[in-house]
Amino acid sequence: MASLESVRRNARSFARPLEIFRGYRRRDIRPDLVAGATVAVLAVPQCIAYAAIAGLPPTYGLYSAVVATIAGALWGSSRHLSTGPTNAISILVLSILTPLAAIGAPEYLVAASAMAVMVGVLCIVFGFARLGMLVNFASRSVLLGFTAGAGVLIAVGQLRNLLNIDIPRSPHLWKTVLNLATNLDQLHTTSLILGTITVMVILVIDGFTRRLPGAILALVGTGAVVAALGVDRLGVAVVGEVPRAMPRVTEFSIGWMFEQDVFGALLMGALAVSALGLVEAISIAREISRQSGEHLDVNQELIGQGMANITAGLFSGYASSGSFTRSAVNFQTGARSQMSSVFCGLFILAGVLAFGPLAAFLPRASLAGLIMLIAYRMVDWRGVRRVMRGSRSETGIMVSTFVATLVLPLEFAVLAGVILSLAIYIYKSSMPTVEPVVPDENFHQFVVNAGAPVCPQLGIIKIEGSLFFGAATHVEDALLANFKANPGQTLLLLRMHGVDRCDLSGIDVLEGILRMYRGAGGDLYLTHVRPIVRDFMRRTGFEHILGSNRFLETDGAVEFLFNEVIDSAVCCYECEHRVFAECQPLVKHPYDGRLPTSTGRLLFPLKHLNVVEFEDAVAKEGDRALLIDVREPEEYELGHLANSRLLPLRDVVGAVEDLPRDRTVFLVSRSGRRSTRAMRLFVDVGFEKVFNLKGGILSWKARGRPLDVE
Repeated sequence: MASLESVRRNARSFARPLEIFRGYRRRDIRPDLVAGATVAVLAVPQCIAYAAIAGLPPTYGLYSAVVATIAGALWGSSRHLSTGPTNAISILVLSILTPLAAIGAPEYLVAASAMAVMVGVLCIVFGFARLGMLVNFASRSVLLGFTAGAGVLIAVGQLRNLLNIDIPRSPHLWKTVLNLATNLDQLHTTSLILGTITVMVILVIDGFTRRLPGAILALVGTGAVVAALGVDRLGVAVVGEVPRAMPRVTEFSIGWMFEQDVFGALLMGALAVSALGLVEAISIAREISRQSGEHLDVNQELIGQGMANITAGLFSGYASSGSFTRSAVNFQTGARSQMSSVFCGLFILAGVLAFGPLAAFLPRASLAGLIMLIAYRMVDWRGVRRVMRGSRSETGIMVSTFVATLVLPLEFAVLAGVILSLAIYIYKSSMPTVEPVVPDENFHQFVVNAGAPVCPQLGIIKIEGSLFFGAATHVEDALLANFKANPGQTLLLLRMHGVDRCDLSGIDVLEGILRMYRGAGGDLYLTHVRPIVRDFMRRTGFEHILGSNRFLETDGAVEFLFNEVIDSAVCCYECEHRVFAECQPLVKHPYDGRLPTSTGRLLFPLKHLNVVEFEDAVAKEGDRALLIDVREPEEYELGHLANSRLLPLRDVVGAVEDLPRDRTVFLVSRSGRRSTRAMRLFVDVGFEKVFNLKGGILSWKARGRPLDVE
């Protein structure tokens, strides 16, 4: 059944265009046409520039913009994502292909299209395998570091065109800089002026209004100057004529790829391009979907990106991805459906067929100026500052990716950034937060405060993160360290609201901590355990071992422990602090140094009697029984054993020498802890027959025995 459902789901993914066409509304035609035309005006100069970055003819950028934009929209999930050539993908394509074939050679063009098809196949495989969540492992820091590094590479790489210096292209930054430095005598002043004018015109127009296409106006202006004065007279290099032709089917030379042993390199490059492209596209689509309120199907978007790249590769194009600029314009100009991108692709194609020959007058220096401006703008300076202010680990990823982009082949730089992000994610997952907490000054919530006083009996620790095999050792070490740092704390309350999952290794840790605290005479309690974690504890038997009554309600956990478990003698005689709200009304008494301190352990095990044994022993001794209640007067008045004598623990030290030693002493306290201290004192001064009510008044009441009330 699962296999059949998978086949149906995949079939629906491929039938996505039919779903879009069926649901298209006539009233959406006009806004989609307006948005498509606006994006097309922006896309034409961008895609020509991006193709130049990749070392490809302008037609490859324009044809990719046509077919990838249409296919990405029809098979994707987002209504506003505009797919096509991008600056980051273009510089990555150049880096991958330059070692494999000469720029401009037929093999170079075929390799670019072949790699696009490989990228598309990988994206579709990822989509069918429902691996969209893997995109999350390539963090924003990777993208920021890569785009910053790519911006530097693009800008430096375009200096040869801006200055019109004839030097060989190189994927290595240092070689390009060295070649430029040694050939500065070839600098062509006219080309530099045209490029500078292009940048200035764009900046002025964009600064004045965003409604005018500054890039197109600047390129048209410089192209008109070249056409009027003549290419030969000015001596500038031009882009060359763009043929008026429909996108042609790519003629692949599969034999060349295997003969030259470049198939493996192309496949590795395709993996890097697909990783970067998917991160780029999904990040953009998510950002816009947050603003539009649209639901984004990440796995369907993978299918869309796959179809966009396959069609681009088949029709004389190269690898594509989502463009933030074009997508933002598409959204802001009121696009209502994926058809806006379909119209955009058709408008670009119409522009190629109508005005393609005019590109023969477009100076490469002007195009270089535009590309260098794009390279500067592609760096997200605000995002870089936010990362540097917010997280050292994210800053490390960003800087590492930036440096790797400059010094390593780009495909390895991208993969290195993704691997580093994944490694840090695994590291952080294996290091969940385990921190002692105390109530805030208003007792409204628990906060981490390393300098605040802690309860000498009860430790409260919050755990945030997955309690799985990779994190078990870290959690165990932290809990053991807390136990050793606070030897008097025999009670531990774990706040588990931050634990989203638990496995057997986590259960083993909890069982070990439970044994340790119970061995010290204390216990372990849990609060705010998520249902999925509680169910796992139940199925593995841990709930039975711990006891269901150790799972406490969040709001009343401390109150319960204070009233039913914590030794109030420690609070009254030993603890100088008032950590909890329940501590505030307690009357503190000076501690007599002769009074035994709390050890947290049940000493003299044969002298601790349960309720039945205690009753029998008192009855057996008759008049020789000396029944002493060591609680405070206000506790005694609320209920005490018949014939018991009140002797608060703070007064036992002064009164013990005057008590008759020939009588059998029976001691009672609230929970049995204060009476345990008193028992130690009686034994130390020579009393032979001293017994303690195990569990104190609490156990007496639990067995339904009566109490006298003053």
